[in-house]
Amino acid sequence: MVSAIAAGIQFGWALQLSLLTPYVQLISVPHQWASFIWLCDPLSGLVVQPIVGYYSDRCTSRFGRRRPFIVGGAFLVAIVVFLIGYAADIGVSTGDKIGVPRKPRAIAGPYRALLADLANSNSTKIQAGNTLFAFFMAVGNVLGYSARSYTHLYRISPFTKTDACDIFCMNLKTCFFISVALLISIMLLAVWAVSEDPYVPEAAVENGATGKQHMVGALKELSKPLWILLLVTFFNWLAWFSFFVI
Repeated sequence: MVSAIAAGIQFGWALQLSLLTPYVQLISVPHQWASFIWLCDPLSGLVVQPIVGYYSDRCTSRFGRRRPFIVGGAFLVAIVVFLIGYAADIGVSTGDKIGVPRKPRAIAGPYRALLADLANSNSTKIQAGNTLFAFFMAVGNVLGYSARSYTHLYRISPFTKTDACDIFCMNLKTCFFISVALLISIMLLAVWAVSEDPYVPEAAVENGATGKQHMVGALKELSKPLWILLLVTFFNWLAWFSFFVI
């Protein structure tokens, strides 16, 4: 059930890939600045995910370590998606065009960590979780690109039409509304269906180390295969982002 959250996240990601660049040009953002808007996503991931991961690992909430961050991140995503959809309207109402915010990555880290927690180092469960994760990512991609290709979705939400929003903009708003509804629905179902034991901190003292020191220490302890995996992932994403922002 937790793996299904990937479908909601990937649905929104597919919509961004297919709609965001044309949309920012629609609201008068110069083409050369579109790459800087895409830069917000990896930069937010670079900052947000380690911080969220650190505090999630140490969260002592009675609801568990991961679920509070998953719920909070999902609703934060919903707020930002509405801001994206209504960027043109906000710009007109304030007398100017505004930049388009990107969806935060606060939800991605905790739900993957929850998958690992549920697997509990069981290789069979880890393989099953990764398989379902990849499957639901593919489902989200198919749904996202399919929604983008259908140009009459705006008919189910005629209230989205405003002086600043044409049919393309109405279609984008409708797609993002569907994205939010899908993500919130799957997220609520997952956190309700999956139980998580509250985290009890160990008695050992962490020698007063800060979060930054813990993260640096973790990097120093990585094995050579993990460093190779990190480098491959880095260059893979470098090539991927270069491909679709040009």
